Amino acid sequence: MCLWHNACDVNHRGGATTAKIQARNQIKHFSSNKLNMSIIPRQPSKMQPRKERRMFSTSDDSAMMKQVQATHAPDGREIDVKPILQVVDEILIQFIARTVEGYDVRRDQDALEMTAALAEFDMLDSLAFIINKISCELSCKCSGGGDAHASTMVLLSYLSSYAWHAKVVLTLAAFAVIFGEFWLVAQLSAENTLAKSVALLKQLPDMAENSVSLKPQFEALIRLMKAALDVTMCIVEFKGLPSEYISEDTAPMSVASAHIPIAAYWVIRSIVACASQIASLVGIRNESISSTSEAWELSSLAHKVSSIYEHLKQQLALCYQYIDDKRHVEAFHNLIRLFETVHIDNMKIIKALIYVKDDLPPLIDGTTKAKVSLEVLRRKHVLLLISDLDLSQEEILVLDNLYKDARLRGETHYEMVWIPVVEKATWNEVNQQKFEYLQSLMAWYSVRDPFIIEPSVIKYIKEVWNFTKKAIIVALDPQGRLSSPNALHMIWIWGNLAFPFTREKEESLWKQEIWSLELLVDGIDPTVLEWMAEGKLICLYGGEDLEWIERFTTIALSVAKAGKFGLEMAYVGKSNAKERMQKMIQTFTARKFSYFWPNVTSIWFFWTRLESMLYSKLQHGKTVESDEIMSEVMTVLSFDGSDRGWAIFCKGANEMARAKGDTALKCLQDFDQWKDRIEPDGVVAAMNDYLTKNKTPHHCNRLILPGSTGGIPQKVVCAECGRQMEKYFMYRCCVE
Repeated sequence: MCLWHNACDVNHRGGATTAKIQARNQIKHFSSNKLNMSIIPRQPSKMQPRKERRMFSTSDDSAMMKQVQATHAPDGREIDVKPILQVVDEILIQFIARTVEGYDVRRDQDALEMTAALAEFDMLDSLAFIINKISCELSCKCSGGGDAHASTMVLLSYLSSYAWHAKVVLTLAAFAVIFGEFWLVAQLSAENTLAKSVALLKQLPDMAENSVSLKPQFEALIRLMKAALDVTMCIVEFKGLPSEYISEDTAPMSVASAHIPIAAYWVIRSIVACASQIASLVGIRNESISSTSEAWELSSLAHKVSSIYEHLKQQLALCYQYIDDKRHVEAFHNLIRLFETVHIDNMKIIKALIYVKDDLPPLIDGTTKAKVSLEVLRRKHVLLLISDLDLSQEEILVLDNLYKDARLRGETHYEMVWIPVVEKATWNEVNQQKFEYLQSLMAWYSVRDPFIIEPSVIKYIKEVWNFTKKAIIVALDPQGRLSSPNALHMIWIWGNLAFPFTREKEESLWKQEIWSLELLVDGIDPTVLEWMAEGKLICLYGGEDLEWIERFTTIALSVAKAGKFGLEMAYVGKSNAKERMQKMIQTFTARKFSYFWPNVTSIWFFWTRLESMLYSKLQHGKTVESDEIMSEVMTVLSFDGSDRGWAIFCKGANEMARAKGDTALKCLQDFDQWKDRIEPDGVVAAMNDYLTKNKTPHHCNRLILPGSTGGIPQKVVCAECGRQMEKYFMYRCCVE
């Protein structure tokens, strides 16, 4: 028995508390009914594995829980265990890292500085007595082959006034003293005379000579040490959770709190087992080393403790999720309050939306590709382009033209920032490459990393600004106030003329518009506008039925020739059919049906502008009955929903005649019936007169509205008969 243990034992006999006496009585009762779990080497029996399995049963844990709780009488003292864990890190974790392949330990500068400052850590001085007392108990009781449960309960009684996390850390520190002394002497005995003498007196085995026979024991010991360390770190982490976001009575924390006492018991019992293993190596310098029994017992205990760790780790993850959710909700409401507050500039809003987590600038300048700070946005109108990674090249190309055009004209009143909305759980290398590729196409600013956008901001974007799938552009003024929750419709319709992208500006622009060919194709094709200025009869037509297109273009040109009027035809394609339109362009190039737009971007932009007109009108509460532009836009969009083609004949600013494919074809085929009206009324008026008189009673129109941030109209009127159409939902996956 060591001198320190004698002192401890005298102290214990002289001042044993009632709790300790009760604990010893409970231990005696428990030991008479439960299995003796001694880690001291003994010969394995055939029945031992079965008994060991019983040792880890739920009923045993339930019985032990009452005894463990009986020793727990915390006095409210607070202990900063992190410095102690740093010492344990030096002794145990670094040893495991050097010994076990794949066990990675990273040490940051803060950890190194904390270790260096331990000499000045006053609390460690005050804890030295209890650490040495536990160390003595582990050294002397374990070397005598005592009952493991009894030793564990004695240690718990010593530690009754400490919190659970402190109990396990202090016990771990005490074992680190034992292990550190043992390993230093064993390792240095080959080259240090003093260490060699101590090893001889202790009769420690030669580690080099017995490396093979000792390997199973040390592998099992290391597994158990690692499992005990993992659970200890988990318990300490629970203690460090912020109480302002999670309390003891919340579901994930209350479940964890219920399991922490028994987890602490098994950690301390594991330390007892590890100490017993070290003690068993004393005095066997010249004896044969048999390690099968010891290794199996330690491995079984490691399995038990590892299972506890997995359960605690799951609960810890739930707690962190709960805390994150609370923080995100708090940040979400803070963001709402920020937008309701008046600011002198936009920086508070911008910083709340684009959180700077580190010293690196958060934005990438699309022109120079340099990292820049948020200061480039101060007191400027800011357009936030919000999308997922499916942002099309057509959208980027059109926005790029508008963005660069504004700068060429010296109109640098606004800046634009791309904020990608992505899922961290599904992020992979392919997504990273796609993000970088899209970023490389942009002349404006973009965030350096998608994940600097906080979940609370994503929640705000989705719930307040109604972002779902299609890209939106949120406009903020120089004070950070919301100018428009989605200015993209305005930008598609009017481009930079829509600046500063407010609702008032949008209303003002609509007041200046009438339904005309110029509104239909403005900004897309100057050729068509030149035809209009020259007073030519123009036919815009679409669809993808090649048979109809060939018949229609042939007969249209024949009618123009017969009627002796000039006719210019332009093919505008079909919406949401990028790949098919690419093939149609190739066909038009080869067969030369008529003039056509030679790229899919122009076709895409034509249909996108029409959809934008519709949703802009909806946002302003317009209806098809009261607003001519909305009614005509609905008509053209319903034409596009048909399987056949369609046509619009235009003359001048606002003369128009329109019809679906078969009706338009029939009108041209019946040219003789309306040609006499051309001279007094004009071609377009003559066509309209024919179409009105020959309206078919049977028809079927479809209107397919793509998903958008605008509202879906409650009432849609048929373009043919004026009756209200039935409402259905259509979901399309493959639109090509």
